[in-house]
Amino acid sequence: MFTLPALSALLAATLSLELLSVNAHGGHAPHHHAHRGLAHEHRRQVAPVGAVASSGSVFQAVIVSAASSASFASATSAAPAGAASVATSAAPPAGSVAATTSATASSAVSSADIGTGVYDVPPLASITMGMPVGPVPSLSTTYTPGASPTYLSGAPPLPTAFVFNSADWPALDVIPPTDSDEVAEWMKELDGHDIPDITPTQDGSCAGDPAAAAQAQERGWWTCGGWTSGNDIVACPDKMTWGVSFDDGPAPYSEKLLKYLEDKNLSATFFVVGSRVVSYPDILIAEYMAGHELSVHTWSHHPLTAMTNEQIVAELGWTRKAIQTVVGVTPTTMRAPFGDIDNRVRAISNAMGLQPIIWTTGPGGPFDTNDWHVPAGTVTGEQQFEIFQGLLGNATLMDTGFIVLEHDLYEITVDLAVGYTLNAALSHEPPFKLESIGKCLSMPPTALYVETNTKTNTSASSASSGGQSSSAAADGSPDDSSESSANASPRVMASSALAGVVAVVAVVLSSLML
Repeated sequence: MFTLPALSALLAATLSLELLSVNAHGGHAPHHHAHRGLAHEHRRQVAPVGAVASSGSVFQAVIVSAASSASFASATSAAPAGAASVATSAAPPAGSVAATTSATASSAVSSADIGTGVYDVPPLASITMGMPVGPVPSLSTTYTPGASPTYLSGAPPLPTAFVFNSADWPALDVIPPTDSDEVAEWMKELDGHDIPDITPTQDGSCAGDPAAAAQAQERGWWTCGGWTSGNDIVACPDKMTWGVSFDDGPAPYSEKLLKYLEDKNLSATFFVVGSRVVSYPDILIAEYMAGHELSVHTWSHHPLTAMTNEQIVAELGWTRKAIQTVVGVTPTTMRAPFGDIDNRVRAISNAMGLQPIIWTTGPGGPFDTNDWHVPAGTVTGEQQFEIFQGLLGNATLMDTGFIVLEHDLYEITVDLAVGYTLNAALSHEPPFKLESIGKCLSMPPTALYVETNTKTNTSASSASSGGQSSSAAADGSPDDSSESSANASPRVMASSALAGVVAVVAVVLSSLML
């Protein structure tokens, strides 16, 4: 069995060889989005790059195929105000990650939407890790600098068109250095806040740090035991409400998802990675201008609990800066990669004006669609959908709504959403109400960004906080209300002893997966 550091070293070495190969042929070096796992070669692979998607403490990595240069065959949508209705390629820019795998379909989708239909989604039974890639979608609408979103009162106009200059940014998909002027300035935001003195974990996993896992409740560590704070947003308050969220983009196939959401009149929250933001700025702009919500998902997508305070600040700060540089606004929310958050990480996040959002843990477990398992090769599309159906059953048992984890980094996860999971949710009886997380919390759009927020970002989680409560408030100070039954989910432990049992089980399961 490989240790996590060994896996990281192996993948880094693989990437280095790959970059040399690509550059030797005069191409652009693809960015690396993985930090754990072994390389698996896909059929019809053009230029392999590492990629990762995960849930909780389980980490999987796959090698995904480089994107095809074919255009996405879809109807061009009408251009909103301030937009130029021209077809532009969503092909990766120089050095960007080519997050492409294959797809899935739904019995709820009409035959016209399957295979060669409007969303180009193959049948569910065909979905496996090694499927050939599909055509790369093209942006049907672009937005000119100076345009403003009509839904966001007081929003500044779009900045000058973004041009990536590597000298202005940290290395992509790598934890940023902490000796920059920017990080020094961002560290000042922690002044006056009580940041818990918690030792970083070894690697963000329960199995990798059994000593920290045994202290999960004291640490408020979500990864090992599902512990949360009273300021964490973990559910939508209204029963049968589905908080739609997608992690790890923007990426080439995000445009296909945007088209689907537009066609179905749905809104979503996109938790974006800073390295992807500067790689695919036009896709981020399209998400923002279409009325979807943007949230911080770190610069390099590494486990935050394994970092120093300065590294956490750098991860969050550079991502905020990237989003603000591209679209002109700064998010007021964040989600930790893998959900890996503890009282120290959440205190730093809140001090920087970023309220944590985690997907819901219900009576049957986390509301993770497990879409990432398919490109990881651990399940097929059909098996993933069986897992997903269990989520739908759990949802009907809850007194609140829920936030669901999906991903738009991979072609295959986008197609699972577009062709199958979202359609199943829309056709479910009793019906679900699908909307972005801010909307399900009744937060005004202006509260989601610093530039438009006229009030201090007070906790939106009074009716939405759930999961097992730890002992940290929004700024890391003691939170006497966090143990109240009003904020407890069905999974709240009866005692710390039982919490210890759960932590041990998590260690065993993580070891098996690793």
